[in-house]
Amino acid sequence: MSIRIGIMGYGNLGRGVECAIKHNPDMELKAVFTRRDPATVKILTETAKVYHVDEAEKMKDQLDVLIICGGSATDLPVQTPKYAQWFNVVDSFDTHARIPEHFANVDKAASENGHVGIISVGWDPGMFSLNRMYANAILTNGKDYTFWGKGVSQGHSDAIRRIDGVKDGKQYTIPVESALEAVRNGENPDLTTREKHTRECFVVAEEGADLARIEQEIKTMPNYFDEYDTTVHFITEEEMKRDHSGIPHGGFVIRSGKTGWNDENSHVIEYSLKLDSNPEFTSSVIVAYARAAYRMKQEGQTGCKTVFDVPPAYLSALDGAELRKHLL
Repeated sequence: MSIRIGIMGYGNLGRGVECAIKHNPDMELKAVFTRRDPATVKILTETAKVYHVDEAEKMKDQLDVLIICGGSATDLPVQTPKYAQWFNVVDSFDTHARIPEHFANVDKAASENGHVGIISVGWDPGMFSLNRMYANAILTNGKDYTFWGKGVSQGHSDAIRRIDGVKDGKQYTIPVESALEAVRNGENPDLTTREKHTRECFVVAEEGADLARIEQEIKTMPNYFDEYDTTVHFITEEEMKRDHSGIPHGGFVIRSGKTGWNDENSHVIEYSLKLDSNPEFTSSVIVAYARAAYRMKQEGQTGCKTVFDVPPAYLSALDGAELRKHLL
């Protein structure tokens, strides 16, 4: 029997989830829910149907897991606790500072209604979180470093596009190579925000716009660019479409630590990702955790979970014997 999956939201992440389900033979996409007119949303899976979000509750007995693909700013804080009343749910909530609050809200809804909710699934938070935890547990005497990029920051790109006179914009986060090498060499440097990353912006300006003003507004924007060395390039719409249409990303989680009675031995643990498509990779992580949510529910578990609470074996379609034979 296949795990019956629903997708809430059909943007970049929702489309990625649909593709990932295709590559997991123990899963079946049953429904896509949208706030748009369902007649205008075309999906790739011929055996699934598109419904309006208002119809979701009626399908609570027809789905094993609902994957919620909204944004962290306004969608997920409302949607995940709401739908945890009726479904086992998985989301990719990525506002790190608000994870404890989000966890509590989802835990209440899921626990009261006998469901499992797994939140903050993706690569950061998610895979990077797991690697930080493993490395901390193993090298107790050490320091953590996380570098992001080179990759497109969708939030920072949106911030550029909100500037008056900007027609389109893309921003790349880029690790500073000298800082990365110092960490890899076990030097344990104390690094400021500016010393760890640079930001590179590509901007299509509206005709007649004041380029100097736009560049100054970008470089001095608080919470986005003012703490970084930022380069701004003005390009044409054709160049933007040709050279910057993808959504690549990735990064590194590194822990450098000491062992021995007198800290005489140094060690470095590094985990890295290089992603062609940020949303498609995130979707693949989410789908693996949807399998885990289903299995945990089958065992009678309820409440909210994070990646820290899920046994690794629950992510795989392989059974224990196959995992021990091929991967252990």
